[in-house]
This record gives sequence, structure tokens and C-alpha cells, in this order.
Amino acid sequence: MARQLLQQCLTCGAWTLATTCPSCGKTAQAAAPLKWSPEDHRAGIRRKMYQVESPEWTAGLATLDTLEEMKANHTALEEE
Repeated sequence: MARQLLQQCLTCGAWTLATTCPSCGKTAQAAAPLKWSPEDHRAGIRRKMYQVESPEWTAGLATLDTLEEMKANHTALEEE
């Protein structure tokens, strides 16, 4: 069962209460992120489950371009 009732199809955008779209049969995902609380008592368990403190997890995070690269890309886009 889904962690949240309202789901939206990734392909056609239809709304449903199931994890499978009734229109196209593809996968549907939660329509909104789960609520977060700063008083989350299960956060420690979740960090252990996802192994947040491991070097592999941090190495897999997305990285941003440097400020100079962002400026260069922005000026290149403006010139086009």
C-alpha cells in the first residue's frame, strides 16, 4: 500500500488512489511529499536504514557547478 493515498501517474498525469494508473496502466507516485516534523522521533532509524553516514551515500549525492561555471553557462545562454 502507498504511504500516501493520492497518487499521480508519471506518464499521463491522471489522479488515482492506486499505485497503478487506471488510464494507462503505468506507475503512479505520491502527489505530494510526506509531511516532515523537526520532532521526528524515527529520524535516527531512517538515517541508519539509508546508511546516510557511509561514504558511498555522500559520494552518490548530486553536485552543483561552481559559481564561475554557473555564470559562464548563464552568459552563454543569454548570448544565444
